[in-house]
Amino acid sequence: MKNASDFNCLTRESLILNNPNIYTVTHLNASVRQLIESEMGTLWLTGEISNFVAPASGHWYLSLKDSRSQVRCAMFKGNNRRVSFRPANGQQVLAKVRVTMYEPRGEYQLVIESLSPAGDGILQQQYEQLKASLDAQGYFAQAHKKALPLHAKKIGIVTSSTGAAVHDILTVLARRSPNLPVIIYPTLVQGAQAASAIVNAINMANQRNEVDLLIVGRGGGSLEDLWCFNEASVAQAIFNSQLPIISAVGHEIDVTIADFVADMRAPTPSAAAELVSQDQAHLQQQVTNLSKRLNKAMQNQLARKQHQQRYLQQSLMSQHPQHKLQQQSQKLDELNLRLNQAVNRHIAKQKLNLTQLTGRLQSRSPVHKLTAMQQQQANLQARLHNAMQRRLQQEQNQLQNLVQQLQTVSPLATLTRGYSITQNDQHQVITSVSKLKAGDKLITRFTDGEIRSTID
Repeated sequence: MKNASDFNCLTRESLILNNPNIYTVTHLNASVRQLIESEMGTLWLTGEISNFVAPASGHWYLSLKDSRSQVRCAMFKGNNRRVSFRPANGQQVLAKVRVTMYEPRGEYQLVIESLSPAGDGILQQQYEQLKASLDAQGYFAQAHKKALPLHAKKIGIVTSSTGAAVHDILTVLARRSPNLPVIIYPTLVQGAQAASAIVNAINMANQRNEVDLLIVGRGGGSLEDLWCFNEASVAQAIFNSQLPIISAVGHEIDVTIADFVADMRAPTPSAAAELVSQDQAHLQQQVTNLSKRLNKAMQNQLARKQHQQRYLQQSLMSQHPQHKLQQQSQKLDELNLRLNQAVNRHIAKQKLNLTQLTGRLQSRSPVHKLTAMQQQQANLQARLHNAMQRRLQQEQNQLQNLVQQLQTVSPLATLTRGYSITQNDQHQVITSVSKLKAGDKLITRFTDGEIRSTID
């Protein structure tokens, strides 16, 4: 027969199992992890590496921080093998991360899927962010695209007046449409001031309204070289232009924000000149428009499929044994780190005890005491020597004072000032003539000698 305590335990367990609003800690952490992973998904994060650890398992553990916050991250060896550099504390990086939770500790963390140094990665991230923002605002929509004129009577070129792009465009036009007038709106196409210069040139062409369409572009270059065509201000100017614009930036593999906003993209400046040539303009426009519409439809369909794939992949990963294995591996790494720290603390404690015992042994050693006594004896000798020197100096000073006093009262000092001393033959000092009589012998002393005389 069960007692009351067993009955109470069974009652509490039944209540927990039958009440969906009561969670266990494990159930709560698992639910929170699934919620975070399904809502957040994959994102890009930039920050500074700190607390980097690479245990023997091959996984990496680190924190990404900025001036105010930090977050714990893990990068498992299947992903970090593709990293082309060795991470170090203090390094600025760009990371593609999946937001998740480490269930055993109930801590939110990031699983890093790719890692690259900050720099070009930051520009690429800014490019993707601006592209997504402008796409959401309808800047790329086909409905806003203006049709190119079938037979342009005059065209404008917004580019550097000394660059290769204007030379290529003019060469093609001279070959295909030698009678087509061209107006060049010179502008900077590289550097910090290039974006505002391109905007001014586009606006000037619209105000003057002297051409049928504009070719905006430059020759090839790096992502940083072409960056002025990825600025929001340039995209805004192209979008607001009343004149149709063909974007012709870089080489065929270079794709900028200006290409998406423009009414038509040409893979190169020479190709843009081919498009506006009268014998190919109409056909090329139709092909390009259809191609862009098809490309846009394919991109939309691909984006939907990718979204579905990410959702299914995240759901699958949350249930996949590999996820549990990664967490167990991470837990094992933490236990190994804690064990190493405990062993290091124990060794440090034993070293400290040994140092203290060695110090106590040395303090009781006869050699130590003998050294101390020798030092004490040397100190006493030094003190005695100093005391003797001071006493000798005091005696010498006192003797000098006495000599000076003696010289002050000495008759010899008086003699040096021109005085003399007269004595009788008994060496008595004569102080008055009343004490003399005829026949007395006198001795008169000067500073440099004496004379003897007899009173008559």
